[in-house]
Amino acid sequence: MWNKKNKALIFVISGPSGSGKTTLAKKILKDPQLKDNFIKPVSYTTRPKRPQEKQGRDYFFVSVKEFQRLLKAKKILEHTRYLGYDYGTSCEGLEQAIKKNLHIILCLDIRGALFVKRMYPDRTTTIFVKPPSLNIARQRILERQALTNPREVKKRIQLASKELNYFNRYDCCLVNDNLSKAVREVKRIIQWRISR
Repeated sequence: MWNKKNKALIFVISGPSGSGKTTLAKKILKDPQLKDNFIKPVSYTTRPKRPQEKQGRDYFFVSVKEFQRLLKAKKILEHTRYLGYDYGTSCEGLEQAIKKNLHIILCLDIRGALFVKRMYPDRTTTIFVKPPSLNIARQRILERQALTNPREVKKRIQLASKELNYFNRYDCCLVNDNLSKAVREVKRIIQWRISR
């Protein structure tokens, strides 16, 4: 998939629900200094679309049957099951980014992040985002409850406490206690990695 002349790098952002990882990725993709050189390939999911989401922009929302077909056809690089729904990274999305020599941002769970790191150890930088505390993570999850199935909220909170134990398996770790500061930290990590 990669060739030596291609300079594209992969930055994987992970963290428990309520850490702000998706918001951080969106901020990086809109940053005037970075946006022309970065892309976030659209992933597949079997979970229902939320009201503000758009097909093909936020996710490719597919049926369980279609997700299984994509897996068998090796159209998905890595996948996970989270709160009863499947999520998978599109091989085609990655390949298109690589051909364009664009750096890639992925928001993945711990298993997915470590898998991508194993697959592309020299190209991948993993960043773990921690909420300031479990209580703040809980508040953030509850604030999103209108957009999240209420049955998922308790499970998300339980999973968050377990996922926090994996931060030391990442290349970098930061605490998202202030969004602007966290964005600056992620940018600093990215710029440091690109300049190496």
